[in-house]
Amino acid sequence: MSSKDLSTGHGLSLKRQLLLWLLLPQILLWLAGGALTYRIALSYAEKGIDQSLTQSVRSLARQVKPVGSGLLIDFPRAAQDIIEEDPNDRVSYMVSSPPGGFLLGNGKLPSPPGPETEVTGVPLIYNTTVDGKPMRVALLDVNYGDPLNLQRLRVQVAKSLVLQKRIAGELIADMLLPLLLLGAALGVLVYGGISRGLSPLRRLQAQLVDRRDPGISALAPIEMTQAPQEVHALAGAVNELLSAVRRSVTQEKRFLNDAAHQLRTPLAGLISQTELALLESDPQSLKDRLSKVMSGAQRSAHLVHQLLSLARTEADVRLQTLDAAVLAREVAREWTPRAVAAGVDLGFEGEDSLTIEGEKLLLREALGNLIDNALLYAGKGCLVTLRVRRETRFALIEVEDNGPGLSPADLEHLFERFWRASELPGGCGLGLAIVSEIAHRHAGQVTAGMVEPQGLKITLRLPIAAT
Repeated sequence: MSSKDLSTGHGLSLKRQLLLWLLLPQILLWLAGGALTYRIALSYAEKGIDQSLTQSVRSLARQVKPVGSGLLIDFPRAAQDIIEEDPNDRVSYMVSSPPGGFLLGNGKLPSPPGPETEVTGVPLIYNTTVDGKPMRVALLDVNYGDPLNLQRLRVQVAKSLVLQKRIAGELIADMLLPLLLLGAALGVLVYGGISRGLSPLRRLQAQLVDRRDPGISALAPIEMTQAPQEVHALAGAVNELLSAVRRSVTQEKRFLNDAAHQLRTPLAGLISQTELALLESDPQSLKDRLSKVMSGAQRSAHLVHQLLSLARTEADVRLQTLDAAVLAREVAREWTPRAVAAGVDLGFEGEDSLTIEGEKLLLREALGNLIDNALLYAGKGCLVTLRVRRETRFALIEVEDNGPGLSPADLEHLFERFWRASELPGGCGLGLAIVSEIAHRHAGQVTAGMVEPQGLKITLRLPIAAT
C-alpha cells in the first residue's frame, strides 16, 4: 500500500492491525484446539488401554484354578511370551495370595494408593510408577477355598503409558498438520480480503493526495461511487469538512474583496482631503477640510464595523434559548439616547415574553441595524416602533416607522449588499444585508413592506423554541 500502508506515522498500520486482530485469535484457538485434542487423544488412548488391561486381568485370573486347599496356575509359556513380546510396550503381571504375597509374575507391582478395599470380582484401574516409569495397572481380587476358610487371590496386570502417549502424538500429528495447512491458507485469504477491503481507502487517499491545487477546486467533494458503507460515511464526513472549509475560504475572499472595494473610495477621499488641508493657510478653510476628514473617517469606521459584523454573521452560529421580548426591550433602551438625539420617538410594544432559539450577540446586532436604519432614513420628528409578537410557530420582531418609505422598485433591492436608496451620509449599504444574513443563520427570514398612510415596516421572522 502507498504512504506506508495507510499508517498514521506512528504505530501499526490499519492493515497490520487488522491482520493482527484476525490472525492472533486464530493462532490462539489453534493452540487451544491442539491442547484440547491432545487431552482427548490421551483420554481415548487411556480407554483403549483400560479395556485391554481389563480383558488381560480377567483372562489371567481364569488361568488360576483352586485345587483343594491350593491353586493350579495354568499359564503356558507361549501366553507369557505374547504378553512380554513388545519391549517398547512393557506389560507386567503379578499373581499374589494373600495380596502382596508373590506367587507368579515378571515383576512386583505395588498395591493401589489409598486404603485397601474389600471389593472382589470387579477390576480396579489405577496409575502407578514402576522403576521410575509411569504405568497403568488393572487389579482383580478373587476368593477361593471353602466358605469357612476363604482366601484371597490378587491378579495384577500393568501396562506402560508409552503406548498411550505414542497414540496421542500420532493422532495430534494426523489432525494438527492439516489444520496448520488450513490455517496458513486462511491467513492468505484473510490478507487478500483485507487488502481488497482497504482498496477504497487507498482510492480515497489517492484523491486527497492528488488535490495539490491550493485553489477552491482542491476543496471539491470526493467521489466514492463504489465503496462499502463505512467508506461512504468517511467520505461524507470529509466532504462536510471540505464544504465547511470551502465556505470559509469563499467568505474570506468575499470579505477581502468587499473590504478592498468599499474602503478604496473613502480612503482615497481621506487622503485627498488631508493633502488639501495641509495646503490650506486660512484657519476656517482648514477647519472645513478637517471636518470633511472627520466625516470620511467616521464613514470608514462605520463601514469597517459593518464589514466585520457581516463576516461574523457568516460564521457558524451556536443557538441557545433566549427571550426575544426581553432582548428587544434591552436594545430599545440602549438606542433611546440616539433616537432622542436624532429627534425620533422610539418606542416598544408587544409580548412580555417570547422564547426563541438564537445567538444573542447576532440578534442584538440585527435589531441595532434595523433601528439604526430607521433612525437614519425615517427623518426627524418621525415615530419608530420596535414590536415583538407571536404568529403561530414564529416570533415576529418588527421595526416600523412613519417616514417617507420606499418605492416598490426599491423594496426589491433593499437587502442587497452595498445597495443604498439614499445618499444620506452615515450609511454604507450593509446594515440590512447583515440582518438578512442573521435571519438566514437562524432558520428565519426578513421581509419589508410599506405601511399606510406612509412608512416602512421590516419584519424579522424567527422560529419559536420548542417546549
